Amino acid sequence: MDAYFLDWANLLLRWVHVITAIAWVGSSFYFVFLDNNLIKPTSPDLLEKGVGGAMWAVHGGGFYNPQKYMVAPKKIHTKLHWFYWESYSTWLSGFSLFTVLYLWNAGTFLIDKSLMDWTPAQAIAAALSFLVAFWLIYDTVCRVFGFREHGERIVGTIMFGVVAFAAWLACHLFAGRAAFLLIGAMIATAMSANVFFWIIPGQRKVVAAMTDGKSYDPQALAIHGKRGKQRSVHNTYFTLPVIFAMLSNHYSFLYTHPYHWVILVLMMFAGALIRQFFVQRHGYHLGRARNPLPFAVLGVALIVGVIVWLKPAPSDLATAPAQTKPLTYADVQPVLAQRCYLCHGEQVQMKNIRLDSPQGLKQHAVDVYQQAAVLRQMPMNNATQITEEERQLIKRWYEGGALTQ
Repeated sequence: MDAYFLDWANLLLRWVHVITAIAWVGSSFYFVFLDNNLIKPTSPDLLEKGVGGAMWAVHGGGFYNPQKYMVAPKKIHTKLHWFYWESYSTWLSGFSLFTVLYLWNAGTFLIDKSLMDWTPAQAIAAALSFLVAFWLIYDTVCRVFGFREHGERIVGTIMFGVVAFAAWLACHLFAGRAAFLLIGAMIATAMSANVFFWIIPGQRKVVAAMTDGKSYDPQALAIHGKRGKQRSVHNTYFTLPVIFAMLSNHYSFLYTHPYHWVILVLMMFAGALIRQFFVQRHGYHLGRARNPLPFAVLGVALIVGVIVWLKPAPSDLATAPAQTKPLTYADVQPVLAQRCYLCHGEQVQMKNIRLDSPQGLKQHAVDVYQQAAVLRQMPMNNATQITEEERQLIKRWYEGGALTQ
């Protein structure tokens, strides 16, 4: 029964997490789009008010005229909308999901004893340390180098090295699937921390200075805007790598590869390059930036290179002569008993699935075929050491007419 409710918690938290992530990523992309399309106005009244950029847009049957003030406006005439709950809700739902699925079941999902034979408590502490350590390193690098000459290049180079090392370390400490997710969660934590520690506090100081009736130094307030802009831009470059890391843990051919950490780093880097293209292309059309197409070309080339690299070699089993006699339950039962009953037998029924009877196996035949033979995601972390020959046996059993037996 506990497993049943955990499955519901997993489903509902995943649902909330995806919804809030869409809202956060969508607003982030929109504001980057705005910044790259705002045009400095020539109208004296707008310049006098401190408007540094404006644009016209049409959507939903109406016209919009967003304006950006480079200094604090003298007065805000309507309710001020803050963009931060999208970030906080995404992180809170994501961390809750990570807790329910990976930390609560650390012995199953987080630990791979062939890599590191430690207790669940030790594995949980190590996983959480990735989140904290990455934020502290990233924040320190930004504060030390962020506003120096070529500071963003320095920050980018250092953090690329940090992410690559973290990916290597995680993939050598944790189960591959958990390692991929952990790297995504690590970067996502820094993204939300940017909002919590820097972007929103800076904006609150600006608003407080505007509304308390006292005189203020516009240049001093502009520093908060500059820092907030820096962290916001970093967040938009982090977005595609994080999304890839979150999705890739569902594809075992990635996280079970001998060089899985290299694959993760290359694909995340490709995502950042492609995001760079989309960030700069609007500025290029307005004559503000160089042609960003090389970034997209390099990103796509990296992805294609990884696809070619991971292409499986022809299998002797795949080219073997087809069996004339269909396999039966009796043929696959010994494999299931040795590899699957531990989690799907009489004692334990993970996800309410039992495979220890002909009726139970037939009911879940499609799932067994997909998870064990096609996706190769089960057994989890291959904890029961199923062989390739046994996976092919399940494949031949299903494709030979398992549902008609």
